[in-house]
Amino acid sequence: MAERSGPRRGDRPQRGDGPSLVVAGVDGSPTSVRAGAYAAGLARRQHADFLVVYVASRPALASMSAEAVQVAEEAVEQSIAEVRAEIESAAAWAGVPVQFLAVRGDPYTELCRIATEERADALVVGASAHAGHRWVGSLAVRLVKAGKWPVTVVP
Repeated sequence: MAERSGPRRGDRPQRGDGPSLVVAGVDGSPTSVRAGAYAAGLARRQHADFLVVYVASRPALASMSAEAVQVAEEAVEQSIAEVRAEIESAAAWAGVPVQFLAVRGDPYTELCRIATEERADALVVGASAHAGHRWVGSLAVRLVKAGKWPVTVVP
């Protein structure tokens, strides 16, 4: 289930030859917060629409009891509400209209799907802080290798 808030794409007139939609993938990590701030500035300077996507990973439900599933779902809903509030507050402070979309699933799959469906012109994500991603590839590297959009990776 996707939860969306904010103005819809096209509510603002296009005023330049830059991107018309900037998508930022956030997960609450420090690098994703910086990526969101960078993307907001890019959208503001380019007079582009700004979409922030939060992908909540699905917990391993198969081995959980019904009560554990309920607790996990409540935690996911709470994290979505917290991230949405932070994004909307920061965007209001910066004077940048923002759309917020929360979905569940694999971050790479969902960001690719949304960027394609929304016809994103630019995708901004934070660099991974996990050492293991040097061997298996981070979300950012996988998005760059997909080669479908310009991807900015914010440290």
